[in-house]
Amino acid sequence: MLLVITPSAKALGSVQAIQQITLEETHVAATSSQALARLRAQEYVAVLIDQACMETEPVESDMVLEHIGTAVPAHVNFAINGMDRVAHELRANLLRNERQILLVRQEVQQALRNELKGTITALLLSCEMALKVPDLQSEAKNRMRSVHELAREIRLKLEDPV
Repeated sequence: MLLVITPSAKALGSVQAIQQITLEETHVAATSSQALARLRAQEYVAVLIDQACMETEPVESDMVLEHIGTAVPAHVNFAINGMDRVAHELRANLLRNERQILLVRQEVQQALRNELKGTITALLLSCEMALKVPDLQSEAKNRMRSVHELAREIRLKLEDPV
């Protein structure tokens, strides 16, 4: 779902074109207060903010930006830009956001892998040391070997996540 924030009557015709191009349901807010109400009621994929609105209501526009959540902001000028340009800006912002999310996800996965590798190594060492304890009961040894084998399997999956 998209939200278009613009006081421009001309832009209202553009909203239908945006909806057809993106195949996303599109809502319109003529003022920042209307936009805030919509943002509180719905989650949006992207919020297109008319630069005219930002210039006439700078404080309110900042409040809108604080409340967009995970929506991608796209600043457009409906007064001078045609639909092709608006659609291009929207697509570019959405693609940039997707790339950023992918990079963050990869960084988090790598950090988690690195953290788990250290824990798994400690677990493997503890198991190996426990298995060397003299007079360890056979049932305890069998369980320790099982834990050791599971830890080795986890380590292999961490090294080759595919």
